[in-house]
Amino acid sequence: MNMADQFSTSLGTTSPEQEIAELREEIRHLHEEQERQKKQISDNANSGGRGEDGKDGSSKNREGDKPDDKQSQEQEKKPHPVRNAVLIVAGLVIVVAGVLWWLHARHFESTDDAQVDGHISGLAARVAGAVTNVYVDENQFVKAGQVVADLDPRDYKAAVEQARQQLAQAQAQAEAEEPNIPVTEVTNQTNIAATRSDVVAAEAGVAAAQRSYESALAVVRQAEANSAKAQADVERYRPLAEKDEVPREQFDQVVATAKALAATVSANQSSAEASLREVDQRRAQLAQAVERNEEARRNAPNQIAIRRANVATRRSAAGVARAQLEQALLNLSYCKIITLVSGVVARRIAEVGQHVAPGQQVLMVTQLDDLWVTANFREVQIRQMHAGQGARLHIDALNLDFDGYLDSMPAATGAVTSLLPPENATGNFVKVVQRLPVRIRFKKEQTGLDRLRPGMSVEPKVRID
Repeated sequence: MNMADQFSTSLGTTSPEQEIAELREEIRHLHEEQERQKKQISDNANSGGRGEDGKDGSSKNREGDKPDDKQSQEQEKKPHPVRNAVLIVAGLVIVVAGVLWWLHARHFESTDDAQVDGHISGLAARVAGAVTNVYVDENQFVKAGQVVADLDPRDYKAAVEQARQQLAQAQAQAEAEEPNIPVTEVTNQTNIAATRSDVVAAEAGVAAAQRSYESALAVVRQAEANSAKAQADVERYRPLAEKDEVPREQFDQVVATAKALAATVSANQSSAEASLREVDQRRAQLAQAVERNEEARRNAPNQIAIRRANVATRRSAAGVARAQLEQALLNLSYCKIITLVSGVVARRIAEVGQHVAPGQQVLMVTQLDDLWVTANFREVQIRQMHAGQGARLHIDALNLDFDGYLDSMPAATGAVTSLLPPENATGNFVKVVQRLPVRIRFKKEQTGLDRLRPGMSVEPKVRID
């Protein structure tokens, strides 16, 4: 069996690592065999060029040397069998190595367009003010809740005191307004009772005026009866007086009495009319008293509602003042700038004496407890990728390898989410292989994770089978 057959047989019965080791061993043996043959040829050449007495063959004639030189040149031109075997074996090794590499590489996808990513929190001032102290510097570790800078608090202390006084004033006004409700209730009841009494008095006045009018009418009727009797007496005495059967003085007295009784009738009629007008006046007063009583009765609930609304308004004003006090206290607390996350200060912006505005950044903190790798694979590389696949992550800066896994697949290509996405509808379309950002997470509890920083270059290798 020749060497090629042995090589092919070994490929069928051993693993790829063992095959490579055996090929390397065969190559080493072939090199040693070639060196031994070269050394043997050199020794034979040296022994053939000397005479029996140990002298050089140069003493021979020159004509005898020419055939030997020609023969040696022909031997040099002719390839050595060992060299051919070495070349064949080397070619086979290269082919096998290429096949093994392809068999291994087809299960992985890798890229050099990847970097470590993380959350970089910008810490900003929430109120305006002058920076009085800065307690941290760049590359310093900070914990959540740690005070990193101070602002001048004097203006905000004054605002707190003003808000506190406004709250006290609003509370006092609310307390002063609350007793008005029972006072108004009592006043309304008194007014209703008073107007009811007025109604009763007006009704009594109407009744009295009605009785007076009726009495006046009776007096008028009595006077009219007396006047009628006197007129009848005048008519009886007139013929007698004309006949001088009664004295003229008696007739004149009867006439005078009749005239007086007629005048009494007129006077009594005027009194009756006055009594009637008084009845009408009393009835008007009664109607007015009834309206006042109805007004008092109807307005009583509304007045109570008004008082209660005033109390609610005062209480609301007190609530507004309390909220303003709380806001002033918050603004005062914001004079101490506190980091909300733990991490390393990536950039310090604030300096002592600098005036900052609300929303202006003073620090940037990198969170090191939640890092990942953003690997921008070509779109043809993610055909068989899915979340959960394992990955090997090589960090260039640390020259270390970490284990990871695919956390999620991208939602869009990097070009689409860029500031100026391409517009292919113009007709100037050139097909470009797009890249999609795949997120890869580090497995927990690995040595060296604390040395990772966002922005480090990564060479990820994802196992896709």
